[in-house]
Amino acid sequence: MIRTIETFGNELLHSRAKEVSEITESVVEIVDDMVDTMYAVSGVGLAAPQIGVPLRIFVADSSFGKEEDGLIIMINPEVVSRVGIQNETEGCLSLPDFEALVPRPAEIGVSGLSRSGELQTIKGTGLLARAFQHEVDHLDGMLFLDRLRGIKREMILRRIRKLRRDGRW
Repeated sequence: MIRTIETFGNELLHSRAKEVSEITESVVEIVDDMVDTMYAVSGVGLAAPQIGVPLRIFVADSSFGKEEDGLIIMINPEVVSRVGIQNETEGCLSLPDFEALVPRPAEIGVSGLSRSGELQTIKGTGLLARAFQHEVDHLDGMLFLDRLRGIKREMILRRIRKLRRDGRW
């Protein structure tokens, strides 16, 4: 099922998500909905808080569904390594139509449970590394906007306030 994506301002997006205590049928259903939603909106990743679920789950696929083994599901992820830095423009499904240059690790290792509950550690580079850090940030209550400083951050916040006043956010 495709879910509605929450946008900036929703309290869940600004709060730390809770650990998944057990992989139940309802958790598997949430994961499946996240995958359907991510692919439906052509996203690279999606965190559970973005669909209104305060759990530490993310899905990612830097191949946009083109590679059979491209889909990664992480439950209770923890970053286990970060190497280097990359500076690329980044967007977010919860901040539609906004982008900014955000420094991220060039390589990142993430450990967590798979959909079936098996422990896995996956290293990502390039776009996948960016997606991993972006989604872990969501689980910690951060958006890419929180990593910005100065005029760029203020410009985005000002535009969001205007969109809210106009009833378009």
